[in-house]
Amino acid sequence: MLSYVHGSGTTPLLGDTIGASLDRAAALFGARDALLSCHQSLRYTYRQLRDEVSRAARALLALGVARGDRVGIWSPNAAEWVITQYAAARVGAILVNINPAYRLRELEYALNQSGLSVLVAARRFRSGDFVAMLSELMPELAISHRPLIAARVPSLRHVIYLGDDARPDGIPWTEFLGLGDDVTEAALSARESILQFDDPVSIQYTSGTTGRPKGAALSHHNILNNGFFVGEALRYTADDRICVPVPFYHCFGCVLANLAALTHGAALVLPAEAFDAEATLRAVDTHRCTSIYGVPTMFIAALNHPSFGSFRLDSLRTGIIAGAPCPIEVMRQVMDRMHCPEMTIGYGMTETSPVSFQSAPDDPIEVRVSSVGRVHPHVECKIIDPTSGAIVPRGTPGELCTRGYLVMLGYWNDPDGTAATVDTARWMHTGDLAVMSDEGYVNISGRMKDVIIRGGENISPREIEEFLYTHPKIGEVQVIGVPDPTYGEAVCAWVRLRDGEVATEEELKEFCRGAIAAFKIPRYLKFTIEFPTTVTGKVQKFRMRQISIEELGLHRTNPVAAG
Repeated sequence: MLSYVHGSGTTPLLGDTIGASLDRAAALFGARDALLSCHQSLRYTYRQLRDEVSRAARALLALGVARGDRVGIWSPNAAEWVITQYAAARVGAILVNINPAYRLRELEYALNQSGLSVLVAARRFRSGDFVAMLSELMPELAISHRPLIAARVPSLRHVIYLGDDARPDGIPWTEFLGLGDDVTEAALSARESILQFDDPVSIQYTSGTTGRPKGAALSHHNILNNGFFVGEALRYTADDRICVPVPFYHCFGCVLANLAALTHGAALVLPAEAFDAEATLRAVDTHRCTSIYGVPTMFIAALNHPSFGSFRLDSLRTGIIAGAPCPIEVMRQVMDRMHCPEMTIGYGMTETSPVSFQSAPDDPIEVRVSSVGRVHPHVECKIIDPTSGAIVPRGTPGELCTRGYLVMLGYWNDPDGTAATVDTARWMHTGDLAVMSDEGYVNISGRMKDVIIRGGENISPREIEEFLYTHPKIGEVQVIGVPDPTYGEAVCAWVRLRDGEVATEEELKEFCRGAIAAFKIPRYLKFTIEFPTTVTGKVQKFRMRQISIEELGLHRTNPVAAG
């Protein structure tokens, strides 16, 4: 039997735009909770959320946002994030998700590669001063001039700051919403009437092997259906409340949470602007959440929190663990101590909207942790020989390929990158090595692509290498991923200094701080005079990994504390 499966199902695909789905939810579940933001003390019913989204959408029209324009959001989790996501969809704009961990270099690239015309931004997040970075990138902000004209970001016309502070020259969120009062509902309806569900609605940046992040362009059809079928797999109804400690800038938040809730009338509960174990546990307790999401590190942090036993978690039923392999002991504790007998494992990638495989709530625990489950409805999967392209027999490893409604439209403004990833038959080549069982369960056994996955973040080694090469003392650098008990993988850099130069590990880390996102800064640095190579001189990163694991003693790490 060949390694090919087609996810059949009796439930048809949705043929809606995201705006139409929000209208339907408001009509069906109007008085029910839609969004509760604990750290902001905000609560919206579906009817209230629809009305606030409508006002924000009309405000975007007032700013001149046209169908297909790009509207960016650079913020940690907040109610305004959800409102912006739906408002952009209602006017036919394409939401660009910008990682709040980005620093100046990464921000400038995302703004220009996507061609943003409007940016919605928080004023700061953790150690990141967003206003200072924007001012450095665009000193023109110091001059009161709307629309903005900035030399380094020529497409950007408006900056909207969350809150009520407009400095430097931007539009505060409160004033922005007021702009919508001057645009009629008829004008918004006219715009929505020309939208199609195959229109692009989201650009999400994902790191691969080519250095710079690629912007995966996804349609209403892609992500609305993916959210819907994730909700179906979790057996959601309007009685469910989803605790969302995962970030909205990633598909895990803005699709698997937001759109799964929207299509089922469930409520979103935001514990904090970013993951905080105690805030997450408190949110579950206070709002009687029935579902919870996270990468394994989040669940480990919650389980090991000193106040874990003081919170009521018996309302929990289900959820998703994704982003990294989940140790079986963690899954056992989540099921038992966190009262989540129906916890599932999800697998996918940004380019596939993201979920293509998911375990079922009633799969045996051994299956849930040893595989990524079975293929989703309306999705095809095959595992091929990477050399010949032929489908391999079941039980034989090969490259996982995915096809169906969930495959991205393409990489934004990158036809060559798209063609290298999505073939002429519309198969998405994941770059992941996988094995399919006779029952159709798939195990991800490795990666063909040179990419590090740290706590659910995809990190391009080449991107970090290119940055480190700008240090005047570095002659050669190679970046690899090594095992980490908390995050799954950690960044390790091997560095050969230029002749006669001397540097310390702390010096190179300090060079990275504030210049690249914190999660990309190498945790380990190894100074070397040579790299393991093949006879033809090609660097052997697998040997570097083996050597690093041995020298650092990482083969002895234990990712789980006893419960």
